[in-house]
Amino acid sequence: MITLLIFLIIFGVLIIVHEFGHFIVAKSSGVTVETFSIGFGPKLWRKKKGGTEYIVSLIPLGGYVKLAGDNLEEYKGRPDEYLSQPVKTRAAIIFCGPLLNYLLGILIFWFVFFTGFPAPTSRVGGLLDDYGAQEAGLKPQDKIIAIEGKKVALWDDLQKSIQERVSQSSVNLSVQRENKEFVVPVKIKTKEFTDIFGKKHTLGLIGITPSEESVKLKYGFLKSGALSIGQTWKITQVTYAGLWQLITGKLSMRESMTGPLGIFYITARAAKFGIVAVLHLLALLSISLAIFNLLPLPVLDGGHLFFLGLEKIRGRGLGLKAERWVTQAGMTLMICLAVLVTFNDIVRLFGAKISGFFK
Repeated sequence: MITLLIFLIIFGVLIIVHEFGHFIVAKSSGVTVETFSIGFGPKLWRKKKGGTEYIVSLIPLGGYVKLAGDNLEEYKGRPDEYLSQPVKTRAAIIFCGPLLNYLLGILIFWFVFFTGFPAPTSRVGGLLDDYGAQEAGLKPQDKIIAIEGKKVALWDDLQKSIQERVSQSSVNLSVQRENKEFVVPVKIKTKEFTDIFGKKHTLGLIGITPSEESVKLKYGFLKSGALSIGQTWKITQVTYAGLWQLITGKLSMRESMTGPLGIFYITARAAKFGIVAVLHLLALLSISLAIFNLLPLPVLDGGHLFFLGLEKIRGRGLGLKAERWVTQAGMTLMICLAVLVTFNDIVRLFGAKISGFFK
């Protein structure tokens, strides 16, 4: 139940922030917002205020903002209607939804870096068979304090330093064991890995795993801001690279995309690691939602922006028949995508159990 509550809160926050982006720009531009709805299904709460009906429904996995005159069938030509606004105003209304999701991701990462997050230390948790660390006599709970004389305290720094030494046959580690320090040479074994984009990497390994020991790592206000922007940019690059690999067929949709079911299981895992992991997941999903919504597909914000660009170039928008066709095509595409992603989640999460059931 706690996982379900966290899951619903995460989706609720993402939807509210996104729809508020559309809402606030529309209001400030003089466009009447008829409905601000969160969720779908049976309505739990509704209230009308300032010409807008606010609705909260049972299943908070979606939402929408209904603007006056936002389609040709309802458009009356009034100045407070969406279609009465110039292209740049309509584009701003559409774009601000994904923009706020993107900014939310940056702000959450900023908060996490500033307030602190747990980082694993360089203490050894376990040893892998047939690797250099076991052969050199390292033991669980040993703490590696330096690599080739250079001090190290965090697991990430230790791991990165070892992995980069693919050209070395061994490395000298300074180890602390029961208040005693000693230096031991450890053989490095190279291994080739293939990342999610199909690119091969060769890494150096010594066969150790991290312990549960961690320290709270935090940064100053400005440094945290810079790190959050850098983290968001890395996620953006990886996401667009993944989308390109998906489009070109080099990346499997089954392994690279997930829906609400998959996100629920990811939320369950994040909840076990505490609030920082949940916040990290929220930031990642918010950034991903912004990127996905900006794809130039019908119904999505990116599709609306694409057609607004065409309108600016052509000097006129789509006709009623074309608008209906685009909307229907977009809805069909989204429904098919939702079904496919959900099916992939079921196969990925329950495939073994389903196969066992039919045997």
